[in-house]
Amino acid sequence: MRFVSPEWLIFGPLLAVAGWYWPGLGLLRVWRLICLALVMLILIKPQIRRFSDGLDLWVLVDRSASAQDLLAPLLPEWEMLLENSKGAEDRIHYIDFAKDAVQRGALLSAGSTDFTGQRTETRVASAARHVLGLMQKERSNRLLVLSDGYPTEPMANLGERLLRESVALDYRLAQAAVAGDVRLASFQVPRRVMLREAFVVEVVAMADTDQLVPVDILRNGTSVGKRELRISGGVGRLRLTDRLGVPGACQYEARLSPARDSLPGNNSARLWVEVSGGPRVLLATAYTDDPLARALQAQGFEVQVITDLSQLQVGLLSGVKAVILNNVPAYQIAPEFTRALPFFVNEQGGGLAMIGGRFSFASGGYFGSELEPLLPVSMELKQEHRKLAVALAIVMDRSGSMSMTVFGSGVQKMQLANEGAARGIDLLGDSDMITVFAVDSAAHRIVPISLVGANRTQLTSVVRRVESTGGGIFVYTGMREAWKELQTADVGQRHVILFADAADAEEPGDYKRLIDDMVKNKTSVSVIGLGTETDGDAAFLKDIAARGKGRIFFNQDANVLPALFAQETVAVARSAFLEEPVALKGTAGWMELAGTPLEWLPQVDAYNLCYLKPGAAQAAVSSDEYAAPLTAFWQRGAGRVAAVTFPLGGELSAKARAWPRYGDLCQSLTRWLMGEVVPPGIGVRAEVQGTQLIADLFYEPEWSARLATSPPRLLLSAETGGAGAREALWERLSPGRYRASVDLAGDQWVRGAVRIGDAALPFGPLNAPIHPEWTFDKRRLLELQAVSARSGGAERVDLSDVWTAPRVEVWRDLTAWLLVALLLAIPVEAWRTRVS
Repeated sequence: MRFVSPEWLIFGPLLAVAGWYWPGLGLLRVWRLICLALVMLILIKPQIRRFSDGLDLWVLVDRSASAQDLLAPLLPEWEMLLENSKGAEDRIHYIDFAKDAVQRGALLSAGSTDFTGQRTETRVASAARHVLGLMQKERSNRLLVLSDGYPTEPMANLGERLLRESVALDYRLAQAAVAGDVRLASFQVPRRVMLREAFVVEVVAMADTDQLVPVDILRNGTSVGKRELRISGGVGRLRLTDRLGVPGACQYEARLSPARDSLPGNNSARLWVEVSGGPRVLLATAYTDDPLARALQAQGFEVQVITDLSQLQVGLLSGVKAVILNNVPAYQIAPEFTRALPFFVNEQGGGLAMIGGRFSFASGGYFGSELEPLLPVSMELKQEHRKLAVALAIVMDRSGSMSMTVFGSGVQKMQLANEGAARGIDLLGDSDMITVFAVDSAAHRIVPISLVGANRTQLTSVVRRVESTGGGIFVYTGMREAWKELQTADVGQRHVILFADAADAEEPGDYKRLIDDMVKNKTSVSVIGLGTETDGDAAFLKDIAARGKGRIFFNQDANVLPALFAQETVAVARSAFLEEPVALKGTAGWMELAGTPLEWLPQVDAYNLCYLKPGAAQAAVSSDEYAAPLTAFWQRGAGRVAAVTFPLGGELSAKARAWPRYGDLCQSLTRWLMGEVVPPGIGVRAEVQGTQLIADLFYEPEWSARLATSPPRLLLSAETGGAGAREALWERLSPGRYRASVDLAGDQWVRGAVRIGDAALPFGPLNAPIHPEWTFDKRRLLELQAVSARSGGAERVDLSDVWTAPRVEVWRDLTAWLLVALLLAIPVEAWRTRVS
């Protein structure tokens, strides 16, 4: 027994003295003495020690990719041994884990290999924390990890929590050598090279037999060299040279292709190589000879011009100070690149400008995109400014392939297409009209031509209930029926969105004559193709979009269908590219961009109608009824964003290009976008060591005062994007130096920035070359063993020993029982006092 508050025992002698000294109090009477004793016991809170009646054993079974081949033949025997050796009051709970932890259902037998989670990581600590939340605290609990012993995440603070909650962690390892494994042991590429500098790419492979192994070296997904690597004495080494003539960052990858391999998961590695150079401007443009590029180069800017938008990738942002999108549509830019721009601007301090044109702003599909919050102008067209109502027809594939479930989401393709059509209806104006057809081997009219207005909710509800019924998709039949409906709509603009499987678009029919008739009657056709441009019917769908004077989208991921429908609907119904000349009027806002006044051009040929967002500034506005911003700008985070809503190149830009101050506008705007130069005396060095990102911040004494008022922040953006920036914590190693360590999940790459007030020091992309699941880092094994020892656990070679290990002591509080006894004793004592 133990007492939680033994200090109250002092009242025992005091009561005895008081009872002897003042006998009139009657403290020595039996029942009164019993009541006083019970009160004192309640105050000192006695507890008794006893062992739990049974043990709850939580077995964490490693289902990761690197362990499954080792554990699979052992698990039935191990789990049977645990079941046969447990006591009558003992219980076993099986938890299968890899990246996530899942409690095994009662219907799964011991040794079951049914695990549907992601096997790309071995997250022992996360699984253990998950189990700690499931435990019944009134019973003894113990953890047993069955694994290869190589977690892919740190186990920091887990030992302390296990110790605090009195839960021991045991482990049993399966580490038998796998015969016949060929693995990529090392992949070395310089992290940073100079432009056009030759460098060496080295691949080291290991195997237990001598052999020739084909190796493919890829740069940004394209093969640059195929060789054969000879493994002799267990090790083989291959070197080749390369050089890079384009600034930015390139991703190199090495792939082994052995004839036989027992563990193919460790046959690849990838690394980023940054090409050093001065700060530059990245210009993505729709024009092969962009006058904006010529103007900037004449002013001394280093300009990297991209006309093939498929080349835009995240690595190009390395070393870039400003990105300019000159009349390029959103659907031609890889989503990965678009998702990277918010971090580039907000955290890395980059500049971004969008230039007007027929395929820019809302007309280019940027409404609702990741870039919309960055821009200083709003793109949604106000109802009172819409000149023409729109009649929209949506022709949807509902063939048999649309009933398939999209991998990873559990949602049918048909449901995603339905959601896309519903989102399109939501974006139409009240005066617009809509008709929807679902097509298989016939055209089924889901929604007759209807005014959106008050019918919006009912219309979206109807299209969300379309089901796939099998068969193929008869494109011509669907378009013909949609055209019949559209002809009954008395509106100024008609448009068809055709959604079809790029590998299963049947029955072209006389589609050429049909589309010619539609175009002559001011009706355009766009196509959303589920698949790739190389699929069997892709050329047919491309021809439909080309003849229909519309856009064509190809995408293999059905999850993006709603966004594509929304993008196309906005481009047709919610955007305005005004093609009439309009007078331009300068404002005082220009002086925030440049130090000298600018004599603006009198007129522009056309512009994208947008609206100034609250907090943004404008340097020029239109003189028409809209008084719309023609040049707007603002600061976003550490970066800067501008919008020029009139064309600076191509069609409808003659007046702008003939303007004598064209170059001054381009120069002033670009210099403002590139921001201030960070003063000398501070720098960041980032590298990947194993599976950890190590960032060092070095600074001279003159930076100390500034860092005291604006502490440095280390911000990281993961490869997947979409979740915003995450912040890492610094450790101050010494005066003039900070360090941060961040564990990388999987083989993900990250971009980062050190923020000091408004200044930013960008770096990346960086990544661990070999997936941590296959690196078998000895430090992780030692960390698992250390956590086990700290918690009171051990390695259980004989698994039956886990049941005879010392049970956790449980202290039971007697306060509740003492209170009950006191409540019973008080009436007895009162009765005895009354009758005595």
